[in-house]
Amino acid sequence: MFDSFKNYCKESYNELVYQTTWPTRSVLMNSAVVVLTASLCIALVVFVMDFVFQSGMEVIYGLLR
Repeated sequence: MFDSFKNYCKESYNELVYQTTWPTRSVLMNSAVVVLTASLCIALVVFVMDFVFQSGMEVIYGLLR
């Protein structure tokens, strides 16, 4: 049982060290900027939707008083 686990660990290590292609610093920075920009855009859309929904509900509740 431990031999199979030991073999799995060795193969995982070898794959991470010798077969994985890691991104360069510039590629990583560009990806981070894309993710940050997309996150901010989605947050802005959610904020606008929440504001519109809140305003609409206030109008509806104002009419029911």
